[in-house]
Amino acid sequence: MNILVINGHKYYPFAQGKLNSHIYNKIIEFCSPNNEINTTIIDNGYEIQQEVEKYLWSDIIIFQSPVNWYYIPWSFKKYIDEVYKAGAFYTASDKYGHGGNFTQKKYMLSLTAASSIYEFENTNGFFDFRDIDDIFIGFHKTHQYCGMQKLKTFIIYNVYHNLNIIQEENRLKEHIEKYVLK
Repeated sequence: MNILVINGHKYYPFAQGKLNSHIYNKIIEFCSPNNEINTTIIDNGYEIQQEVEKYLWSDIIIFQSPVNWYYIPWSFKKYIDEVYKAGAFYTASDKYGHGGNFTQKKYMLSLTAASSIYEFENTNGFFDFRDIDDIFIGFHKTHQYCGMQKLKTFIIYNVYHNLNIIQEENRLKEHIEKYVLK
């Protein structure tokens, strides 16, 4: 398979992206055997046409991102706006949302979040018993619009407290083996 791995973290002095970079590198490591890998680190800059070519080449796109204000960082959204409007992702259709050109492609969202899982899984939690895919519905609908098929989302919760990186790496490896490399 051809796998494109994208790191959508936006650097700030108070959020330097070390965990997202680590997870991004682990994704590459776990996917590398027997697969071709291409990468983008959005914060390092990109050329729109080169990014379009990477998508055309790929079978699976894996997005690594922190959760910023209940969505992706602004620079990651800008990347999507610039790259996806370049014309390869969809064509006009008589039925809204049915012009996606990437019907043979799959994508996976991998996230890091400050909130605990409790806030999602409990009716009195902050997210009112919604899961992360409910919160990221706009992201998923964007990719559905382009014709892509969603793979199960991976998320690391509570990144600022009691993070067990070895345990999270193992969860990520199992997730990739089960949902991406199957």
